[in-house]
Amino acid sequence: MTAFTSCNPASGEVVYTRPALSADSLPPQLAALRRAQHAWSHLATAERAERLLLLADQLAASRHALAALVSLEVGKLERECLAEIDKSVQLIRYYADLAPTLLASKDIATGASKSGVAFEPLGIVLAIMPWNYPIWQVLRFAVPALMSGNACLVKPAPSVPQCSALLLDIVRRAGLAVLDVAWIDHEAVDDAIRGCDAVAFTGSTTTGRQIAAMAGRHLKKTVLELGGSNPFIVLADADVEAAASEAVHSRFRDAGQSCNAAKRMIVVPEIADDFVAAFLEHVRALVPGHPADAATTLAPLTRADLREALHAQVLDAQGHGAQLLAGGIMPHGAGFYYPATVLDHVNSACRIYHEEVFGPVASILRAANVDDAIRLANDTPFGLGATIFSADTEQAWRLGREIEAGAVFINRYTSSDLRLPFGGVKASGYGRELSEFGLYEFVNVKTYWQK
Repeated sequence: MTAFTSCNPASGEVVYTRPALSADSLPPQLAALRRAQHAWSHLATAERAERLLLLADQLAASRHALAALVSLEVGKLERECLAEIDKSVQLIRYYADLAPTLLASKDIATGASKSGVAFEPLGIVLAIMPWNYPIWQVLRFAVPALMSGNACLVKPAPSVPQCSALLLDIVRRAGLAVLDVAWIDHEAVDDAIRGCDAVAFTGSTTTGRQIAAMAGRHLKKTVLELGGSNPFIVLADADVEAAASEAVHSRFRDAGQSCNAAKRMIVVPEIADDFVAAFLEHVRALVPGHPADAATTLAPLTRADLREALHAQVLDAQGHGAQLLAGGIMPHGAGFYYPATVLDHVNSACRIYHEEVFGPVASILRAANVDDAIRLANDTPFGLGATIFSADTEQAWRLGREIEAGAVFINRYTSSDLRLPFGGVKASGYGRELSEFGLYEFVNVKTYWQK
């Protein structure tokens, strides 16, 4: 069985390991969760909200200790880790405020004397979670699921065991028995899916297809948040300097290891060279270094294999006509560092044109005109988010309707907002998290009718 093992990305040293458990560990764990969920589901939504607010308080009190472990295991800048935890606290308080109203039964007028719908929990929701946001990703799924009366079983990524263990300890301190961690390896996932009532998965498209196939065999509801290759379109009337600054921030934050980052900079001829020059100026200002150093603005990648895969994509792109403008050289020495890399004239012969790029590598695609920019934006398997920079916001809204994505941001990089649904189309998955729409993903919308 595969162990849960974390390395320090800044040094490459193994810092912690714990064994994985077999599928034999699941039946008693699921039985305990069933008992806890039964009692939890019979609480009023407002009482569940009060219990979850205790979790928010515990998270806030433990933010520095938790952020230090996230930085150690993932390699992110400490301020990025603190921001992840703070956003998780905000999420709990957001749902605690809204859920009692949103989950209240609703009367719907029909020919009956009384009819309507109630929002009832499904049972136990299994979450198979990634390593890049080990606190936010878990709570983004778990908080609305718990608020709805479900219990949650989390299978964490193998590379973040300490973060996951501390999060579970914080959950226990808050008195919540309805969230537990399954320390199982991939061989036991099918058993976990069979034993639960729904599945949430965040990760690669390849693994998402496997999870969906397993869930389909057992007829389990799924929400999949998969990869992204977000286009960042800059039109002729755009504020080029602002666009370049936003694009660099989006592409290189969290060392480029975000599904929702700007990855393909699509520029029209009128401003292409000016944008590239401004973009490079901001790229050259990035400061690689240790995640704990306050001066660092570009952290290392999380694992050695991820860095090797990224470099292979860069070499392939150069071999198929892309022009290397910055970075692209594999560093020597300790840690999993990779330089901020910019590739111009990326074309459809390059792997990175079609694949997700998970690291500090930006692709520049030169469009012939506005229509071609939209074509390039949609010429990808993915459909998570997109950005359009233009002074003509009415035109940007019209163009946004032509983009195949779960979200379009105008004059700003893509991000998630608690108040808006988050999710994608095409190979970026299906279902929505956050907002009221995320709250309804793991409920049984049950119809009631009285003669």
